[in-house]
Amino acid sequence: MDYNKKSVVDIDVSGKKVLLRCDFNVPMAKDGSGVITDDKRIRAALPTIQYLLEQNAAVIACSHMGKPKGEWKPELSMAPVAARLSELLGKDVILAKDIIGEDAKAKAADLKPGEILLLENLRYDKGETKNDPEFAKALADLAGEDGVYVSDAFGTVHRAHASTAGVAAYLPAVSGYLIQKELDVIGGALAAPKRPLVAILGGSKVSSKIGVINNLLEIADTIIIGGGMAYTFSAAQGGAIGDSLLEEDWKAYSLEMIEKAKAKGVKLLLPVDTVIADKFAPDAASDVVEAGKIPEGWQGLDIGPKTVELYCDAVKDAGTVIWNGPMGVFEFEKFAVGTKAVAEALSQTDAITIIGGGDSAAAVQQLGYADKMTHISTGGGASLEFMEGKVLPGIACLQDK
Repeated sequence: MDYNKKSVVDIDVSGKKVLLRCDFNVPMAKDGSGVITDDKRIRAALPTIQYLLEQNAAVIACSHMGKPKGEWKPELSMAPVAARLSELLGKDVILAKDIIGEDAKAKAADLKPGEILLLENLRYDKGETKNDPEFAKALADLAGEDGVYVSDAFGTVHRAHASTAGVAAYLPAVSGYLIQKELDVIGGALAAPKRPLVAILGGSKVSSKIGVINNLLEIADTIIIGGGMAYTFSAAQGGAIGDSLLEEDWKAYSLEMIEKAKAKGVKLLLPVDTVIADKFAPDAASDVVEAGKIPEGWQGLDIGPKTVELYCDAVKDAGTVIWNGPMGVFEFEKFAVGTKAVAEALSQTDAITIIGGGDSAAAVQQLGYADKMTHISTGGGASLEFMEGKVLPGIACLQDK
């Protein structure tokens, strides 16, 4: 995949209307009060928005929120986002009452340079997720004949939707600051990493990480396996895993990966001990046993102390570390020790540290290590597919440098 894409700084946006795809899919209070419980994604979009406004562009921002599936659900309206964005920018954010309807068209037509309009939830229209060319064309038309499309929602670039890929057929398409950083940092780490490159992969399933493991076996020096998927590797090697998580169908793949790592001279580190529990609960009784020796009726919920030492040691002298997926059941305090230790080790290394979104990002933020990391990806699924070496439709459609 080509990571060398034009960004917003490579083109002239002055006096133009810019259709800007943001990720404003923010968590809302469950009581329907319209209160945003975490505005991190809105804040993340500010540098690109401010740059465009300073360059005298008229900004037509758009995003999805939740999964309304083509239905008009008032609780998923962009109104709270417009209000919060307005506070953060210190200027009025005009909210359209629709997406490509009469109100949006009129407001987009009247939009002056230095002003910002926010369209309603893109997924209120079925054409968005279907990547319907007519819907994409109508979105693009809001920016007019000399308009520009700026993509800055990394969390959605692995999906070929109308607002992430379709509009690029009708407008010159470039990235915003957020996507540019993802391309520079993750793209750079995959294309020409500072070595040794250590990849830490956790989470529950081998099946969801197999593509990443496969791709990283071509470029990494060390791959560390933790989380629930480690038990499938253990079982594949004949270990006893009790009631631990197991993907029976993926045992053969696990062995294949072990062999492939040997053949390529990649160090593949698996747990040497594990913290076990008598039930899946925060207050379960626990014990530490050797890997592959979990008794019946018990299940592995975290990496053990010797494994923690082994894994933390492996990142000390790394040049680049990519981390995706927790080491254990991070939601339970008792079984979050491995994940916390890895986060702490990464906060202390001089390596380039890349956190691949999702649970790992949440762990690093909760533990207060976010500012010690080089980069925390803004897209879980997108960063995984990026690390798999897959073509991301929302990146492929951008203009090459």
